[in-house]
Amino acid sequence: MATIDHKGKTYEVDEDGFLSAGLSAWDENWVDYVKDIEGISTLTDEHWKCVNFLQDYYKKNGIAPMVRIFSKVTGYPLKKIYELFPSGPGKGACKMAGLPKPTGCV
Repeated sequence: MATIDHKGKTYEVDEDGFLSAGLSAWDENWVDYVKDIEGISTLTDEHWKCVNFLQDYYKKNGIAPMVRIFSKVTGYPLKKIYELFPSGPGKGACKMAGLPKPTGCV
């Protein structure tokens, strides 16, 4: 299994760079790492709204939400989500939130 070192902390990740241990390994240092690889200069309240929604949804349902639900609940159109997370809702937002790699459409 691959590992990523960021600011003195080591994370085990899968082949796509998602946290192997999921939310149990997630912390704000992980968010900082994903922010850097996503090319996001500053995290805003909009980013945190997405991260918090994704984590809450995952805790309740055991899966990442479909894009339609993500957009509806956050109030952000898909275009805005891509502005916030350049690699998209699945690869960028779910990775930042500490969710496993989505299997379907998110």
